[in-house]
Amino acid sequence: MGILGRIIGWPEPYREVFCGQENLSEKLGSFTDHWGPKIVGQLNDYHVKLVKIKGEFVWHSHPDTDELFLVLKGDMVIDFRDGESHLSAGEMVIVPKGVEHKPYALDECHILLIEPAGTRNTGDAGGELTAENDVWI
Repeated sequence: MGILGRIIGWPEPYREVFCGQENLSEKLGSFTDHWGPKIVGQLNDYHVKLVKIKGEFVWHSHPDTDELFLVLKGDMVIDFRDGESHLSAGEMVIVPKGVEHKPYALDECHILLIEPAGTRNTGDAGGELTAENDVWI
């Protein structure tokens, strides 16, 4: 448990989430699946997630929230109805709420996401690529 968590007695899992230091490379090495975001931290009411992607995702939007994509490794494209955004390691994009988008990557790409807790990866689309929500690593 982090020092601050011991001092103020935060309940699990928040002690480690708010006070812990995370090694993102180790966390990314702990899973192999694509399109299944894993939570590595919480910032107020937002989750910080890691996800590996490869291939195409589904067209979807998040009607009530923006979504931040930060590429940690590799390259990806986010298609929009009126264009596309090409991202490489170290680049990010914020997709505004309600904007339809479809991410994809030709080769495996590692991404950090920041979005409100409980946000479903397929947004309003659902379907077979909908991942289990709230998986912590």
